[in-house]
Parts: sequence; structure tokens; C-alpha cells
Amino acid sequence: MLRRLALASIVANVAIVVTGGAVRLTDSGLGCPTWPRCTDESYTTTAEMGVHGVIEFGNRLLTFVVAAVAVAGVVAAWRHRGRLRWLSVAVFLGIPAQGVIGGFTVLTDLNPWVVGLHFLASIAVIALAYAFWRATDPPEPATPVPPALRPLAWAVAIASAAVLVVGTWVTGSGPHSGDHGAARNGLDPETISQVHADLVFLLIGLTVAAWITLRAMGQRTAARAAAVLLAVELGQGLIGFVQYFTDLPVLLVGAHMLGACLVWLATLSLVWSLRPASTPPAAQTDAPAHTQPVPIPAHVP
Repeated sequence: MLRRLALASIVANVAIVVTGGAVRLTDSGLGCPTWPRCTDESYTTTAEMGVHGVIEFGNRLLTFVVAAVAVAGVVAAWRHRGRLRWLSVAVFLGIPAQGVIGGFTVLTDLNPWVVGLHFLASIAVIALAYAFWRATDPPEPATPVPPALRPLAWAVAIASAAVLVVGTWVTGSGPHSGDHGAARNGLDPETISQVHADLVFLLIGLTVAAWITLRAMGQRTAARAAAVLLAVELGQGLIGFVQYFTDLPVLLVGAHMLGACLVWLATLSLVWSLRPASTPPAAQTDAPAHTQPVPIPAHVP
């Protein structure tokens, strides 16, 4: 149950990224023009606000679903000591923090820098949820990993994070602002898109290098993780190029947001596959130990 809840937390946080993208792509970012209320008089959307109010308010309601999953994870993990317990708490705390940033996006009339931070906050929560899920892995024999390989995985992770950050700058310079009157960040769309593409090429190159190196070193699990990451990157790159040259149709932009989450999860999988061996936290609980009575030797006269 704990492992399923941890996985559900990943899925829920990815889902709220996608639905948040739908809010922006349908120009519903100010469907509820204030926060934490939907209007100055109501916490819920009203009929006068139309479909945009329904879309924005629906995304706000989804936050409570994500939080409920996180709370269930905390309850299930609380009997465990150490990393499992505190990772579940970190996932839960990340959700209201992300929600507050989302509120500031409304209060700042969809300032593109705040909107980008809102997305990156979700990416951080996804990383916590992924760590929580992997911490529930069943015990298995540790595969020795040469320490020299870990910097390569972290280089891939840094490049992946840079692609996500610059991707928010590209979004902030483009046409899908979330509302017809929202400001743009002032960056030249063509220039910043080229920077983003260059970082994508760097990420793909590092991933190919990681895959070749890991295969040569006999790290089969990590090599598979690198291969999956490469496949996801190529698919995401294809969507990115097609959307750029077709004037950013909303369906492709939404698919690109989902792809960004998948690239990030595949990156985390590669980093996790090269982690140092440690004691599985799932084996450490606060449950009372069941001990057997120690036999007392019979007295010999």
C-alpha cells in the first residue's frame, strides 16, 4: 500500500502539471481572477465566469486531490523511521508551497517569471515523490558502482534541469500566456528557443555518453535507464521541433509539458540507478519486534 501511494503521488503531481498547462493553453489563467478565493465574494467559480472559471477552479480543486494522496502517504509511512517518513512529509509540504506560488501567479496577473517558477516547483515536488517511491523498493543485492560513474549521471541531471529552466523562459516569451492581457518576459523567442535547443543537444549528447560508458562498464541496470532516458528525450525533442515549426498548436504544447515531466522522471531513474548502496529504509520500522524467549539450560545436579 505504501509503495502504491508513493507511485500515486508521482502520477498526481504529473497530472497537475498537465492540467495546469491546460489552464494556460485555454487562456483560463485568470478564470478565477484572485486568490485564495475565486472571486472577491466567492471561493468557487460562478456562472458569469463561464468556461474559463470552470477550468481554473477545477485545477485548484485538483490540488486537494494531490494533497489527499500525499497525506495518505504520510500516514502510511509514519510507522517507518528515517528517510521514508521524512520524504513523505517533504512531498506533502511541497504541495501547499506549490499552491501558494500558483496563487502568486494569479495575484501578479500571470507574470511569466512567476508562472515559470510555478512549473519548476512542481518539478521539485515530482523529484521528492520519485525519491519517496524509490525508497519503498524491496531489498535487493547491491550492485557495486564505480564512484567515477556518478558524476556522469549528475552531469545528465544538471543538463536536464537546465533544459527545464530555460524551457520556462521559452514559454514566457511565447504566445500562450494564459490570458490575452498577460505580459511576456521580453526575451526574443527565436534566440531563447535556440538556447533551449542547444541545451537539449547537450543533454542528448551526455545521455549517449552515459549509455555507452555504462554498457562498457557492465552496469546493465543503469545502461537500461540511460537508454530509456535517451528514447524519451528523442520523443520530446521531436514534439518540440514540430510544435516550433507549426506555430505552437495547443495539443502539441500540452504533450510537450507531459514530455518534460517524463524526461525529468527518466533522468531521476538514471541518477537513482547509480546511487551508493545503503540499507533499505523500508525495513526500518517503529513496530515492536517479535522476539522469541531465550531458552534457559536445565540445571544439572
